[in-house]
Amino acid sequence: MTCTLLISTYNRPDALQRVLQSALKQTHLPDEIVIADDGSGVETRKTIEAVRKTSPIPLLHAWQPDEDFRAAMARNRALAMSRGDYVVMIDGDMLLHPEFIHDHLLLAREGTFLQGGRILLSPEETKKMIETDNPFPHLFSPGISNRLNALRLPILAKLIAQKGSQTLKGIRTCNFSLFRKDILRVNGFDNRFTGWGREDSEFAARLLHSGLRRRELKFAALAAHLYHPEVTRRSLAENDKRLQHTLNRRCTIAVDGVNRFIDPDGGAQ
Repeated sequence: MTCTLLISTYNRPDALQRVLQSALKQTHLPDEIVIADDGSGVETRKTIEAVRKTSPIPLLHAWQPDEDFRAAMARNRALAMSRGDYVVMIDGDMLLHPEFIHDHLLLAREGTFLQGGRILLSPEETKKMIETDNPFPHLFSPGISNRLNALRLPILAKLIAQKGSQTLKGIRTCNFSLFRKDILRVNGFDNRFTGWGREDSEFAARLLHSGLRRRELKFAALAAHLYHPEVTRRSLAENDKRLQHTLNRRCTIAVDGVNRFIDPDGGAQ
C-alpha cells in the first residue's frame, strides 16, 4: 500500500522546514509528500525547493493564489496531485514523531478513517523547536500541554482503535488519515468553504454519511503543534450553516470538490 503525506501550509516557511525534516526522518517514509499551499509567498517556495534537492521521495507543491483562507480548496488541489493509496493529512505546523507514518499505516483499515491528537507547544518551546533540532517532546518536556498525547503505547493504541464511532467532536485534519478512494468517493473537501472553520468537520460528516466509521488514534501517531496566534473566525457563522446543511440533508458528495482539479484521464489539472 502506497502512502501520501499531505501537508497544508500558509506563509510559515520556518515551521514548514522543520515539519518536512521530521517527515523525512520517519522510520517508514511516505511514498510522496504533497504540499497544499493556500497562497504562500516566495519564501515557502524556496523552502520546498531546498528540501526537494535532498529528499529521497517526491516532494510536490500544489499552490493557489492568496484569496482569503481557502484550506479546503488547497487540500483538493494537493489531493488531485496525489497518487498514494492511503493519505495522511497534517498541517504545516505539526512536528512528527519518527513512528508517525508507521502508526497510521499499521492502524489503517478499510471502511474507516483515523483521527489523531496533538501535543500543544508553548510560544517559547515552539521557538526552540524551530531554531534547533531538538528531540521530539516527551511526557515530561517543558512548555507542553495535552501531555498524555506525548505517550506512545502501541498495544493500548491498537485496542482503542478497534472501536468505531460516528461523532464529529474534535475532528481536525491536522492529524487524519484514510484511503484515497474514500476521499474521491465523497468528492474531497467542499471548495465553497472560505475563512477558518468547519471545512474538515463537513468533510468528515460526508464520510460518515457514506458509511465510513471514525476510529481514534490514541497513544500513537504522535505530533506536536507549533504555537501560533489564533486566526480570525469571522466566517465561522456562515461555515456553521454549510456544515448544518450537510448534516440535515445527510449529504455524501461535495457539489464543488476535488473533481474540479482532476482531468478525465485521472491526472491533476
